[in-house]
Amino acid sequence: DGSGQFMTQRQWPRMALIRTAIGDGALRVSAPDMADLLIALDGSGLEAGSETVTVWKDSLPALRESVAAGRWFSDFLGTPCRLYKVDPAARRPAKTDWVSRWLDAHPDESDRFSGDHHFGFADGFPLLVANQASLDDLSARVGRLLEMLRFRPNLVIEGSAPYAEDGWKRIRIGELEFEVAKGCSRCILTTIDPQTGERSADREPLSTLKTYRERDGDVYFGQNLLPRGVGELRVGMPVEVLE
Repeated sequence: DGSGQFMTQRQWPRMALIRTAIGDGALRVSAPDMADLLIALDGSGLEAGSETVTVWKDSLPALRESVAAGRWFSDFLGTPCRLYKVDPAARRPAKTDWVSRWLDAHPDESDRFSGDHHFGFADGFPLLVANQASLDDLSARVGRLLEMLRFRPNLVIEGSAPYAEDGWKRIRIGELEFEVAKGCSRCILTTIDPQTGERSADREPLSTLKTYRERDGDVYFGQNLLPRGVGELRVGMPVEVLE
């Protein structure tokens, strides 16, 4: 609508039905009853100039994709939309307020969060990791199979005990190291069925998570990560817990 305010599944649950894939130099976006949208990865479809957008309390520069791209999302969601790409010049630091509080409480471990950690339009951290065994345990407690997509992690690991990730401080995937910053607090978004875009009437899995994963008023599942350096990640890479 031109406001530059971010949109999420919390307010528009039908976003859960949108699927993306990368190939042949383009991002392919698809959704039920919609023709596929192709967005060139080389930036050739971007409009001129940079605009300011807002994600939570952060404002950062962004590049607007074509009018046709905005119209596609507007038609599917039934509300005026514009599609943006992170401006390479953007410098949005990862939850600096949380990192500062953590360092105040742990002055002897200041090297864990040295350097700058920038990211784009995500909620608060660059990456989120989830443990398949933790999801399997949660599914058993709820009494039905739950999709990992409800929790939207960037990385999913296998082979660890349920909730082993709670005790990790530093891990390595392939050649790249990560700091385990903090647990990821979950919201009503986890109750949206990724196959239908509808909210669960029983508020699961959030209701069950609250019975055993609540701390200081928040419910946790998964861990936020800060990468140490730049590298390549591929499916099947070994994961090593360093600390």
